[in-house]
Amino acid sequence: MNFLSTAFNVVLYQPLLNILVLLYLYLPGHDFGVAIIVLTVLTKLIFYPLGVKAIKSQRALSTLQPKIKEIQEKYKDDKEQQTKEIMALYKTEKINPFSGCLPILIQLPVLIALYRVFWFGLKPEQMTLLYSFVPLPGTINPSFLGIINLAEPNIILAILAGVLQFIQIRKSMPTTKIKKDSGVSEHMQKQMQYFMPIFMIVILFRLPSAIGLYWVTTTIFTIVQQYVILKHDTNTRINTNNTNS
Repeated sequence: MNFLSTAFNVVLYQPLLNILVLLYLYLPGHDFGVAIIVLTVLTKLIFYPLGVKAIKSQRALSTLQPKIKEIQEKYKDDKEQQTKEIMALYKTEKINPFSGCLPILIQLPVLIALYRVFWFGLKPEQMTLLYSFVPLPGTINPSFLGIINLAEPNIILAILAGVLQFIQIRKSMPTTKIKKDSGVSEHMQKQMQYFMPIFMIVILFRLPSAIGLYWVTTTIFTIVQQYVILKHDTNTRINTNNTNS
């Protein structure tokens, strides 16, 4: 465990902390909030290809839900055959049902490191982790635009994060309405779009608002990314259909 903790700190936490301090020192205005936004965007850009893969995988799985529902109804008394038919459908459509999880798992250690940086990075003892070429920042002013103290919880950022989380989940869901006789998974998906934003608000209200600002930034980036990717795919399908016709 000590080895993993040391590796995590050396490979992820320490570099991200140093980048955050450099951004704080050299960006105009020495605004800690702006430094958080820039670091978050840079991280999202690095993982952009993985984000594209995850979004496309989620959308592909969403489009298959009606066919999966038909299979579940047809073989509701034969779970083994139901599983075989669903796996055959995935194979026919060339979709890996787990492909959307891999990009998230790859990014997870970085996300945890970012959380730690935004949570503990303001503490004076963390400055001992700065590289030799990074100047000591002295006392870091934790304000964002001179209005929000990012070292303390902020209800506005927490609510904004929850609203944006709702929008993101809503955008990622299939456009078809869920019927009253739909399965448990469909209703759970419907309920999650309300539960997750509320849960996010409760959690972020208890944490330093630096984490809330990070979550707001990353959610906005993801919403824009979803829009661009799905719009591009829609235009591609329309052009392909027009060409074939």
